[in-house]
Amino acid sequence: MKKYTEIGFGNTWFIRTEFEDSDGTEREVRGFTAPFKLQSVYFRLWIGKKVIIFDSKEGLKLSSKNRKSFKLVIGFMGI
Repeated sequence: MKKYTEIGFGNTWFIRTEFEDSDGTEREVRGFTAPFKLQSVYFRLWIGKKVIIFDSKEGLKLSSKNRKSFKLVIGFMGI
């Protein structure tokens, strides 16, 4: 199971943790959860339908989404 803890604007909560199971299902909770083993740090900027992500593990990624939104978050991916 992967954990994504994000701090910033645009999500349901200012600080949230999302759990992603191996079968692809996701759920989120408010705040931080422990234990947490850090694997990468990322910065995500989503303006309109464009998303820019800088990940310490995977580098720079650009993508497009179907819906418009604004998000500005720093995230921590781990297990």
